Amino acid sequence: MSLDQPPSFVKHQTVTRDAFLGGRLTLSQPSHGFRAGLDSVLLGAAVGQGRKTLLDLGCGVGTAGLVAMQYERILNATLIDQNAEMVDLARANAADNGFAERVTLLVADITAKGAERQAAGLVENSYDVVIANPPFFAGGAGTLAADKGRAEARHMDVATLDLWIKTAASSAAAGGEIIFVYPSTSLSPLLVGFERRFGAITVLPLAPRPGEPATRVLIRGIKGSRAPMTLLSSRVLHAEGRAFAAEFDAIFRGEARLVW
Repeated sequence: MSLDQPPSFVKHQTVTRDAFLGGRLTLSQPSHGFRAGLDSVLLGAAVGQGRKTLLDLGCGVGTAGLVAMQYERILNATLIDQNAEMVDLARANAADNGFAERVTLLVADITAKGAERQAAGLVENSYDVVIANPPFFAGGAGTLAADKGRAEARHMDVATLDLWIKTAASSAAAGGEIIFVYPSTSLSPLLVGFERRFGAITVLPLAPRPGEPATRVLIRGIKGSRAPMTLLSSRVLHAEGRAFAAEFDAIFRGEARLVW
């Protein structure tokens, strides 16, 4: 075990300490199961400048929300997840990185009825920006992970995905932005859910290397807008070999946010 953690962590899992944003963030996360990676960093870096309140749906250990806070020093964040152990880790990560006074932690099912979410502390029509990195395999697709936490974090059917989008819509303030990161192969149901509820939708495809198909998309919508959709050109993560393209290298080093 790489950290001194409360007994509940020791009982259920070992925890590693991992550096993000060129060491500007150091986060504790389970050594097995779902682990935060590039998607979480890109999601946090995609938040627009000047936002004051953020909601991270399915926050896990808090990576995306804390990345956004690292870029935006005036930002206050609410992090919510149904896994209490992950929320405990997110709480520890917020404290360890100096964000404790700016973070609210909630344990709740994002797909529950509105009254249940409100009882857990989630405020409707409130947040300047809502972000999410939802579970990304359609129900029945792929191989269900043996680790329960990893399975819960990676598997979702279309109806459940729409409930995540619905919760994002009800939580965002008027004019607020909603940002999801998701596999490009599942863009269709994601786009349907966004078009039902938001305007000014922007889709940014992300490809691993030049000439390859996009494997991820960032999608942003604005609550209350009626502006048309914009499909941006694909951006390439790796320039050549394993090296990141300059734009993304700067993001992963914590030197720049994502401009889109």
